[in-house]
Amino acid sequence: METAAHSRAWRAILVLCGLILCGSAAELRAGTLLSPGAGVLVRKSAEPFGVFAFAISTGGLQQKWLALKDELDGDMVQLALCDGDRDNCASPAALKLLAIVDQARARDGRARLGETNRAINLAIRAADDGINDVWSSPLATFARGAGDCEDYAIAKLAALRLAGVAAADLRILVVRDVKAGEEHAVVAARLDGHWLMLDNRRMAMVEDDAARSYQPLFALHQSAVLKYVDEPVQVSMMSAAAR
Repeated sequence: METAAHSRAWRAILVLCGLILCGSAAELRAGTLLSPGAGVLVRKSAEPFGVFAFAISTGGLQQKWLALKDELDGDMVQLALCDGDRDNCASPAALKLLAIVDQARARDGRARLGETNRAINLAIRAADDGINDVWSSPLATFARGAGDCEDYAIAKLAALRLAGVAAADLRILVVRDVKAGEEHAVVAARLDGHWLMLDNRRMAMVEDDAARSYQPLFALHQSAVLKYVDEPVQVSMMSAAAR
């Protein structure tokens, strides 16, 4: 019995090592959501959808996210300044976003998340970027009054952070909408150990395990981009560990 248990444990470790090596060696084309760059790390974590993910080090998606993060950080400084001195704030876009933040701050828990999701869905008009797929900062989106799914998600991320939600409990997720046959972006917010989806396509929030038409592709978290491992890889690893 003990020998069999040791054998099962070693098989599971070898499979995990194989995943790490394969992920590190896989060179993916840069410049598209589905081809972000090279995987350098595999880890099991408490990410939305409860799936293994690679942290990627290069590629178009990571470059786009890091460039956007610089703009986002600048917007957060401007929003904080306007938040402290509304009378002298020269940005109508900042004041409009802060009005939503004020509504969110007046609520707690799920109600805070839901208010942010609802208010930003109503504040922004859906508009397609076309082939350029520009990711706009929150203030640029509110100044324009329109954006696509990534712009909604970025604005929600900023609003939730200003409303007091910890950055560690927020993700922007790139998913594949299986029903629509297209990529989509939402915000995931962790509350009491559960991930809730803030989606511009619906006012009601659902937990990640209830979003069955969404296949997770990437999670964007602070300065990291994580690529989800395909489901067949997970199943093969679980099977090896169970033998």
